[in-house]
Amino acid sequence: MVSTLTSFLALYMAVFTLLTGVGLLGTFLSLRMTVAGFSTEVIGLILAAYYVGLVMGSFVCQRLVARVGHIRTFAAMAAVATAAVMLHGVFFSAWAWGLLRLVTGIAIIGLYMVIESWLNECTEPRFRGRVFSFYMVLSYLGIGFGQILLNLADPSLPTHFFIAGMLLALCLVPVSMTTAISPSMPPPSRFNLFALLKKAPLGMAGCLTAGLINSAFYSMGPVFAHAIDLSVSQLSLLMGATVLGGLLLQWPVGLISDRFDRTRVLPVLSVLVATISSLVVLTAGLPFAGLLVIMVCFGGVFFTIYPVAVARSHDLFDAGEVVSVSTGLLISYGIGACIGPVAAAFVMKTVNSPYGLFAFMAVVPIVYAAMAHFLRRREMIVIVPVADQSTYMPMMRTSTVAMVIDPRTESEKMPSGQ
Repeated sequence: MVSTLTSFLALYMAVFTLLTGVGLLGTFLSLRMTVAGFSTEVIGLILAAYYVGLVMGSFVCQRLVARVGHIRTFAAMAAVATAAVMLHGVFFSAWAWGLLRLVTGIAIIGLYMVIESWLNECTEPRFRGRVFSFYMVLSYLGIGFGQILLNLADPSLPTHFFIAGMLLALCLVPVSMTTAISPSMPPPSRFNLFALLKKAPLGMAGCLTAGLINSAFYSMGPVFAHAIDLSVSQLSLLMGATVLGGLLLQWPVGLISDRFDRTRVLPVLSVLVATISSLVVLTAGLPFAGLLVIMVCFGGVFFTIYPVAVARSHDLFDAGEVVSVSTGLLISYGIGACIGPVAAAFVMKTVNSPYGLFAFMAVVPIVYAAMAHFLRRREMIVIVPVADQSTYMPMMRTSTVAMVIDPRTESEKMPSGQ
C-alpha cells in the first residue's frame, strides 16, 4: 500500500498545492471585498459565480480532455486559473471579479477532473478505498492550510491574489513532470435527474442542502468574521479550524452512518447543524476561544451531510449505476452551491446582522430534517436494512470523475430489486 501511495506522490502534491490555493483565494476574496466596503449582496453574487463555473465546467472540461488529452488540458486549465487569479489583483471591479470567479470555477473543475481520472486509471481495485480516502484527506488539509496563509499580508493589498496564483501555477509542476502514462477519461455518465429525485429524494435534497450551507460558509464566513471584529489571524484560525473539524469527524460519523438507518442519521445531522448554528446566534459576543470550539463542532457535523446523503442514495442503486447517480447528486449540490451565497447574503442584509449567516444555516437544515421526517412517516421513501447499506466514504465535492474512483463502484453489492 505504501508503494501505491508513493506512486501517486506527484498527483498528491498537485492536489495539496491546488486546494491550498483554492482555499486561500475563496476566503481572501470574501475578506478583501468586505474590507473594501462591497455590499453583502454583491459579495454573495460574485462568490456564487464560482459555483456556477464549477457546474458549467463539469460539462465543458470532460469534452476538452477527450479532445486534447490530460496533460494539455491540465496545463491549459492551470494557466487559465492562474491568469484569472492574478487579474483579480489588477482589476478592482465587481463585474470583473464576478466574471473572473466564473472562469476560475470552470478551470478548477478541469484540474480536478484530470487529477481524479489519473488516480482512477492507475489504482488497483483493492486499493481504491485507501487511495480515495487519502485524496480526500489531502483536499481538506489543503483547504485548511490555505486559511492559515491569510496571515502573510495585509488584506487591503492584492498580495494574496499573487500567492494564490503562484500556488495554482505550481500545481502544474508535479503533473507535467510525471512519467506516468496518460490515462483515459471515463465516458460521460447519463442520468435522469427527475427519476433520481423520485427514487432517492432524501439523497438529492441532502446534497442540495449541503451545497446551500457549504457554499454559504465558504463565501460569507469571512464576511461574518470581519463584521464581528475578528483579526485576520483569528479569521484564518476560525475558518481553518472549521474545515479541519469537518475532516476529524468524517470517520466517526461514517461509523454511525454504516451502523444505523441513514434515513434517521441524515435528519439528526441536520438538526445538529441547526442547533449549533443557533448556538452561534444565541451566544453572540462569546469570547473567541468559545466561538472557535463551537465552529470546530459545526464543521465536524455540517461537512458530513454531503457524504452521508451520497451514501444514502447509493443504498438504493446497483453498483453499476453509482457513477451516473453520483453525477446527478453533484448537479444537485451544485445548484445549492450557486444559490447558497446569494441567499445567505440576502438574509444577512435583511436582518441587518452578520449573525444572519448562521440564522440561514439553521433554517435550511431544519427544513431538510422536517422534509425527511414527513417522507418517512408517509412511507414515501424506501427503508434499506442496515446490513444492505453501502459503505460510507469520506468525501467533499470535487468533480464527477471522483465518483469513478469511489470504491463503491466496484466493491459494493447493492440490494437488488429496489
